[in-house]
Amino acid sequence: MSSHDRLAKNLLGNRITRRQVLWLFGASALSGCASSPVGGGSILVGMSEEEEKAVDQKVAPQQFSQDLGAVQDGPINQYLTDVGHRLDTKSHRPQMPYSYRVLNANYVNAYTFPGGAMGVTRGILVDLDNEAELAALLGHELGHVNARHAAQRQGTAMVTQVAMTGVNIIGAVAGVGSLTDIGTQLGASALLASYSRDNEREADSLGQEYMVRAGYPASGMVGLQQLLVDQQKESPGMLKTMFSTHPMSSERRDTAKQLAESKYAASNTRDPGRDRFMDNTASLRRIKPTIEACQKGEVAMAGKAYGKAEEQFRTALKATPRDYAANVLMAKCLSVQDKDGQAMEYAQAATKIYPQEAQAQKMVGILALGQKDPAKAYEHLDRYDRLMPGDAGVTFLKGVSLEGLGRKQEAANQYAAYLKRSQKGKAAEYSYSRLQSWGYVK
Repeated sequence: MSSHDRLAKNLLGNRITRRQVLWLFGASALSGCASSPVGGGSILVGMSEEEEKAVDQKVAPQQFSQDLGAVQDGPINQYLTDVGHRLDTKSHRPQMPYSYRVLNANYVNAYTFPGGAMGVTRGILVDLDNEAELAALLGHELGHVNARHAAQRQGTAMVTQVAMTGVNIIGAVAGVGSLTDIGTQLGASALLASYSRDNEREADSLGQEYMVRAGYPASGMVGLQQLLVDQQKESPGMLKTMFSTHPMSSERRDTAKQLAESKYAASNTRDPGRDRFMDNTASLRRIKPTIEACQKGEVAMAGKAYGKAEEQFRTALKATPRDYAANVLMAKCLSVQDKDGQAMEYAQAATKIYPQEAQAQKMVGILALGQKDPAKAYEHLDRYDRLMPGDAGVTFLKGVSLEGLGRKQEAANQYAAYLKRSQKGKAAEYSYSRLQSWGYVK
């Protein structure tokens, strides 16, 4: 009997082993010259402007969900949007469909997709000191969009494949190492990884220019760069993603300082907007101890110190019991330790705290499969699919759940839908084997 046949037999009897569950989730993981809008010179890009926008529409929602969605705080998201629009109207590409949101992710980073869809993690927002530093952060990301750095880096084939399949970017790059691997620490690095130092310098320069045009003091960029240099020395693990996607150096800080003291010297008498920033971010800064505990927990998880991680997540939850991110992370931590029953409690709590966000629904579905409850698994995987359509891995797992329920025709439909998106890998092999054994293909 083949491994596929053994798995199918165990699915029907709800007797799948943990090894088989882990296999299932591992299996499901999944062009020319243009004129530079900044300098007018010729640049080699892999996307047209319309393709840049299309990538944002297809891929950005998936990544923002990977980072646990936007915080449930309308005023703070509106504040970020207001500051962003104050800047983007002064950029070289004001026509782009810029959008801004504060993400529930705890790691320190901000990132932008090629068409201007931007995410700022709560982990970096609570460490900024004033609105000028926030403007520097957003200005830097706008610099990447306006210089079309992602378009220059990405070939059309790679981006189109990501957009068409809707595969989980993080899973495809990092693999799925556990039942509930959500990859939050990797952020957008799979698509936007490792901008060159020249890209970073150009984004800094443009960002500083945009913030000065928008009425901010150029010293805000110096403050932002100094904050990152200091934190890199003090807590390098918490800045892992920031420095993998945005190579940092004291040289960049010194350049920003030199420009602030010469070219933009007159701007430094302007109000950096500290009071305005503090007032508008007060609700988030009140839970800074929770965010910091989550950061420490995620660093411990990355080092496989699961007991230490669990302790940090419990500290976070004691401070803020209804924090969505802390509940999701605790569920992940417990599952890695084979404490799936406890993990389910936290994952279900997360779905009630934030029912509009997809990741907790996916986690409940995955845990339910591990607990041999295919009906519950399908219910939550289907909810995920409605909230965040396009995840090929979820299509495959819905097929597995339906097969476990004995609903062969519906399972076959899911497997066939998966094979339309991907013909390679273990999930594709399994899907094809089931369709073949059921007589749908020869």
